Parts: sequence; structure tokens; C-alpha cells
Amino acid sequence: MSLKNLTENAVYYHNGQFPPTKLSYERLLPYLLKATDALSRYDQELKTLHNSELLLAPLRNQEALMSSRMEGTISTMDEIMRYEADAFDDDPSSGVMRTSADVRSETIETVLYQRSLMNAHSAIQDGYPLSESLIKTLHRQLLSFGRGVNKSPGQYKTEQNYLADSIQQRILFVPIAPEHLVSGMQKLFAYINDPSSSHPLLIKTALAHLEFEALHPFKDGNGRIGRMLIPLMLWSGGAISAPHFYISGFMERNKDQYIDRMRAVSEHNAWDDWCVFFLTAIEAQAHENLKITLDIHKLYENMKDKFAHSLSSKWSIGVLDFVFTQPYFRSNRLAQKLGVSSASAMRFIRILHEQGLIQVVEEPAGRKSGLYKFEPLLNLVRT
Repeated sequence: MSLKNLTENAVYYHNGQFPPTKLSYERLLPYLLKATDALSRYDQELKTLHNSELLLAPLRNQEALMSSRMEGTISTMDEIMRYEADAFDDDPSSGVMRTSADVRSETIETVLYQRSLMNAHSAIQDGYPLSESLIKTLHRQLLSFGRGVNKSPGQYKTEQNYLADSIQQRILFVPIAPEHLVSGMQKLFAYINDPSSSHPLLIKTALAHLEFEALHPFKDGNGRIGRMLIPLMLWSGGAISAPHFYISGFMERNKDQYIDRMRAVSEHNAWDDWCVFFLTAIEAQAHENLKITLDIHKLYENMKDKFAHSLSSKWSIGVLDFVFTQPYFRSNRLAQKLGVSSASAMRFIRILHEQGLIQVVEEPAGRKSGLYKFEPLLNLVRT
């Protein structure tokens, strides 16, 4: 089939229409208020934790799973967390990832999503602006392994790309042409970083996310990078206290509507409809994230007494925090993290196993440490 036939009913990029000059705030205001309130309540709950990483580790993994799933990369929470038990030389922040023949490339690609998002967080904390350079670095990290390594990691497209329906074999959307991409990206980031913009932050984030997807600047990975942009903008703009609001769950469940609303902007200039969809997504996902947060918080408080009673050690909270952030783990990692001897770590593990608080996944074998899992948390966050 010829390209002309494939693009017969395709929607083309909305040249000259970004950012929109007019939005109906009379229509958008109720959605904006509800989304803002829900997001604020979720963020306040995160602030109550003595260690927010207890929640963020499983939430990041959920986001990585859902965002990658939208692009056809299918992994499970258990695969990711089991992989991470062995993936890094010293600790996850080292960035030195191990691979092995029995680990699926899809799992590593999903892990790279959440690692790239964490690295962006660190970069902005260190003073780097939310910029084209940062986005290119994110993209290079995201595509550093697996199917994306041959798709120009960190470089803008030089040939036209398309959003297609593989089932019906037709092109749905034609993004901006490569020769106009650089100016389009410059305009996008000028808008993102413009403090004088009259658009409220949630509206601004909605418009910027759509524009990034419509520009589709890379050969691959555009959807994942575009969804990373959402928490980074909300955080850098002050709507949340850390870049830990993840929205891909809602987008994945409403994928057809998500795509249709974005196409309608280019086809019918339907910016208001897109903003309504986006704000609805923020509100719904904030409620869902809050429920998960409360469930994890409740589990943590319940387990605090059980770990203290079982271990009778000054290290009981340290062990508890460890299994919440790394629900799949090896005994040597526990010893390293707490700064205790291997014998002490094994004593903690033995007691927790006897009490039914952790399970054995792999028995120790030779020089290889045993692998264990904290099932109560995994039951809450599996998707």
C-alpha cells in the first residue's frame, strides 16, 4: 500500500496553533479546581511520611510498567523488582547496570524508564533547567539498551515519523516535519520556561505534554519521554513538592480516548476538549495514587510493630524501610545497606522468614546470596 493511501485519513500537525490564544476557562475551571485539589491532597500525604521513598519506589515502578506498556513493552512488577535485586554493582544510584541472558530486554527497558526519571529529578535538583538538553539526555538514557539502541538515542529525528494503527494498517497522525522540528522544540521549551505565561500550571502542563507528543521529536520513545515531562513540570512549577505524580495508569486504561483527544487538537483545534481530558486524568490518578499511598502507609505502620517485636533490635526500622524500598532483595544487599555484618543480616532474614514476614525466592548457593521477597507490599502494588 502506498504512503498516500496510508495517510488518506491521517491528521497533520497543527502548524502555528501552539500555544492556543484562547481557552474557555468558564468550561475548564471546575475541572481545574477538582484536579488541583486532588493533586494537593495526594502531595500532602507524601509529606507525612518520614521517608517518602517508601512510597515512591513502588509508585515509580508502577509508572514505568504502565508507560512502557502503552508502547508495547510488557513486564510485571515482580520481574522489575527481582531484576533490580541484582541489577546494580553497589546501589541503584551508581547507574552501573548488570544484565544476564535470562533477563528479558523488556524488563530492562522498563527499569530504564524509572531510572531515567530519577536521573532527571536529580539533575533538576542540581540546578539544571527543564530544557531540550535535559530531554535529550533522558532519551539517551531511556534508549541505552534493548530495541531502542539503534534508534538514535538522544538525537532528534531527521526523517518523518508517524503514529499508526498497526491493526488497521493506517496512519493516524503525521507529526511536525523534521525541517521544522528544531524551531518547534525551541518554541515548546520557551513556553514551558516562560514565567509570564497566563496559563495556570496544570493547563500549561496539559498543553506542553500534547505539544511534545505532536512534535514527536525522536525516532522512538516519544510517548515515554512525553509522560515523564508531566511530573517534572508539575514539580518544577511548584504544584507538587517532588516529581512523583504518575499518570500513565489512567492514560493506559483510556488509551483510545487519549489518542483521539490529542488528534482532535490538530484536526479541529479542540484544545479545550484536550484540557478537560487531561485535568480529568490528573484528578482520577491523584485519587488512585492517594489510595495506594494510604494503603502502603497503613501497611508500614502495621509492620513497624511486627518488625520491632520480631527482631528486638535497633536495626528493626532500618530493616523495615529496606524491604519497603526493595521488596525483592539479596542478603548481601541488606548487610551493605544497613552497614551490619553478613551474620547479622542473615539473622534478621531468618527471623522474618520464621515469622512469615518474608519469603524465600532462591536459597543461597555457593557464593551467591539468597533472594527474598516482601510479599505484603507486592500484593498492594502489582498491576
